[in-house]
Amino acid sequence: MSTPIVRAGGDGQKRWFSGGGVHTWKATSEETDGAFLLFEDHMAEGKMTPLHTHPDADEAFYVLEGEIVVHVDGDEHKVGPGGFALAPRGVPHAFLVTSEGTRMLCLQSPGTGQAFFRQASDPTSDDSLDGPVDFARVQAAAKEHGGVEILGPPPFSTPH
Repeated sequence: MSTPIVRAGGDGQKRWFSGGGVHTWKATSEETDGAFLLFEDHMAEGKMTPLHTHPDADEAFYVLEGEIVVHVDGDEHKVGPGGFALAPRGVPHAFLVTSEGTRMLCLQSPGTGQAFFRQASDPTSDDSLDGPVDFARVQAAAKEHGGVEILGPPPFSTPH
């Protein structure tokens, strides 16, 4: 059963994600009875994800600061502060961070991908964006836990 959650800015479990960036988990799958996973993602300019899909979950991005380019189902869109993007389950997507210190909320519903994110990250108390990137670890977590299917390299070929 879900319980009420109230967290102040900066509160929540911080994790260095091996794909780059610091996640601050605002609501875990356990806390929402599996309904969703919500985390703030703080990233450096140049971070990009491989082309991937979430077969069993919708993924939404709400940009708080900075800018990203989202590649969704073959099309690219710039998304800045206050902007929103949704990749429905099964739709191929990726994103590229195009400004320093970008922060966005990431919502996955249902919260079935949490085991992937947990295995592909480590607890941290540091807000530095200069941690180690290890895509092999991200791929291994995807294979072991599902929640994400990596389809190929990042689809971005031109500067943004």
